[in-house]
Amino acid sequence: MLELLLIIVALAGLVWVMRREAGALPALGVLAVLGLIGVVFGAVTVGILLWLGAAAVAACGLPTLRRRWLTPRLFAAFDKAAPKVSETERTALEAGSVAWDGELFSGRPQWQRLLDFRNAGLSEEERAFVDHQCSVAAGMCNAWEIARERADLPPELWEYLKREGFFGMIIPKRYGGLEFSAKAQSAVLQKLAVNETLMVTVGVPNSLGPGELLLKYGTEEQKNHYLPRLADGREIPCFGLTGPRAGSDATSLPDVGIVCRGQHNGQEVLGLKLTFEKRWITLAPIATVVGLAFRMFDPDGLLGDTSDLGITCALIPRDTPGMDIGRRHHPIGSPFMNGPIRGKDVFIPLEWIIGGPDMAGQGWRMLVECLSVGRCITLPSGASGIGRYAVGWAGGFTRIRRQFNLPVADMEGVQEPLARIAAHAYIAQAAVMQTANTIDHGVKPAVPSAILKSQLTEFQRSMLADAMDVHGGRTVTLGPRNYLGIAYSANPVSITVEGANIMTRNLMIFGQGAIRCHPYVLDELAAKDDNDLAAFDKAIFGHAGMVFGNAARAFTQGLGIGKSRVPFDEVAAPYAQEVSRLASAFGLCADAAMASLGSGLKKREMLSARLGDVLSNLYLASMLIKQWHESESVEHEAALMHYSCRTLLYRAEQAFTELFDNLPNRALAMTLSAVALPLGRRWHKPQDRFTRDIARAISTDSALRHKLTADTWNTQEAGQRDNPLARYNALLADSERAEPLYRRIAKAYSQGELPAEALHPEQRVEAAWEAGLIEEDDAIFMRRFEREVLDMLSVDDFAFDAFATDKDRVVWHDAT
Repeated sequence: MLELLLIIVALAGLVWVMRREAGALPALGVLAVLGLIGVVFGAVTVGILLWLGAAAVAACGLPTLRRRWLTPRLFAAFDKAAPKVSETERTALEAGSVAWDGELFSGRPQWQRLLDFRNAGLSEEERAFVDHQCSVAAGMCNAWEIARERADLPPELWEYLKREGFFGMIIPKRYGGLEFSAKAQSAVLQKLAVNETLMVTVGVPNSLGPGELLLKYGTEEQKNHYLPRLADGREIPCFGLTGPRAGSDATSLPDVGIVCRGQHNGQEVLGLKLTFEKRWITLAPIATVVGLAFRMFDPDGLLGDTSDLGITCALIPRDTPGMDIGRRHHPIGSPFMNGPIRGKDVFIPLEWIIGGPDMAGQGWRMLVECLSVGRCITLPSGASGIGRYAVGWAGGFTRIRRQFNLPVADMEGVQEPLARIAAHAYIAQAAVMQTANTIDHGVKPAVPSAILKSQLTEFQRSMLADAMDVHGGRTVTLGPRNYLGIAYSANPVSITVEGANIMTRNLMIFGQGAIRCHPYVLDELAAKDDNDLAAFDKAIFGHAGMVFGNAARAFTQGLGIGKSRVPFDEVAAPYAQEVSRLASAFGLCADAAMASLGSGLKKREMLSARLGDVLSNLYLASMLIKQWHESESVEHEAALMHYSCRTLLYRAEQAFTELFDNLPNRALAMTLSAVALPLGRRWHKPQDRFTRDIARAISTDSALRHKLTADTWNTQEAGQRDNPLARYNALLADSERAEPLYRRIAKAYSQGELPAEALHPEQRVEAAWEAGLIEEDDAIFMRRFEREVLDMLSVDDFAFDAFATDKDRVVWHDAT
């Protein structure tokens, strides 16, 4: 009996030490003391075994002992197995900074560190801009007019955007810009997402482009010249990076700049002769200044001994001789300005390099550092913004659209997509806001930018598809009345640009995070490169302690033992504890995958993608929990919180399951599954009760609907284009009065109290009034209500030959 008790106590003690990552000394103490107890009280065999275990811990765990025999062997093995990191990969890894993503990778997230990023909200100036200027700009847009009739924004809108400083949100006030916070930039773009072309037109100059590059790397002369002109719209920028043979692999660009002497302003100067072909460049057709990325070579040694200087960025005015610019691409669904740029033997002085000649060859570092912030803002904000409108449009339409004598919003088949739309919008809002808030605190979130870009644009795809489904024929018919169809058709643009989602999910999220965010891997690689045995010893055994700690935490918490302490209320706390548990499991599985596959993990993209999926869902859940913690909840929001968190945790566990099913080392896969999910999967898709509650809330005039559609264009002012969201909001405000009248009239008709030929709602209203079933003021109300409903259900029709660009080729099938 004593032997069994000693073994149980020893295991429990070791697990306690491992969970706390307390190191070798406490483990040595546990084994030595229990071994002594065993020897003294007659359990000699067990006592000796415990002492042998203590000796093994001492030999492998105590630095003075292990450095003599174990560390050199591990160093040699690591040197052979560690993946080679190219210069471009190293630049990408060193770009940005690590914050909450690093906490998740550690497997032991400290929630207070996330809460320390206090969210102060928008300033009064920023709030006023979102409320007023953004509403004015949105009110100038009609999707059909912009996409089909103009293929451009209206000229008065262009002038308004320039005059009000929309293109200078990131530019400091000393240069004439607005100097908005990241949160404000996001809020602006979310509101402008009512129109894809408008959002892209404003978003791109404030994201990856000349403005941001100049701010961070430009010379004072370049800043003083360009930034004021960019801020007030005198200069329209674009940035030429991608081309026919350089898309996702931007480092493979074949565009070149050769150092040489040439004529500039009548003088011979040292410069570059550029030959390039760029495609898919947003704002290129109307740009007045082009930022250009190219490979710089100095074959004649005019600058020094280095021939291949690397990727470089320069600013080139539109009227530079030899540059061909002005033609357009036709982006699917949205005619935002986009086109090719070409040039052959275009000569520019070296001073046009962004940052001057000293920044030659630094272009890749400049681009990835800027991209780590820009990708967190523009496309994720667009996705979150369209989610706000999708909630408003879909909820409004499904309440006023009646079939089988009831609103389709009350049908469970419709309630499922409505709840999905609401949950995706809710998660996206939290993720964008909280990540932008970390940027305002000085974080440059490289890995979160990849998570947000890929995950939220996929949410956008889902929300738009669900919104199209519940609208039915209302939005499959294009025309000025259709507020959704063009946005739906444009969605592939968001999926593809700024790092295609396939590449981002399969290569970037885990591939970059595994080294950049891991507490020890980057230190291990640095120690290897520096041949620093002491630094390697510290990193590798810290790493080992983390592996044991994650295994212990994942297993015990999976059994419901020792849940982590979290600073949240009764709604959020269980989900935060689950994020902590799954983070430990993720850390363990990430290390196991890297150890078992080594450099081969780079090629096992599907495995990398699943690990990235776990990290992505844990990150999104964390942002949602923080948002809940910091904001005042409204009625029905708890149901949405439960639905959203359960969806994310279900997705995380699904990714774990797929990882275990596909790891090539089956013994390792089964071991990881038993440790990470000892009782199997805990999370399932949300229950129907949440779905019904959410769908009802967003399709009525509820506090939750107002919260989810906040900071949208939801007003109808004189002189503005028609605003469907404002009209739905007005109808929902009246639907509480209309609904009982509908039921009374329908019951009377079914019981034969109204004429059988009263088939239209309007006819039944009149018949009910004439029969004395409703009062005159109710009849007046319902006449007005039904007119507005019918107008919101109506679609456009056109002349037979309206869509033919060549009228002479129209076939008139009816000869008359």
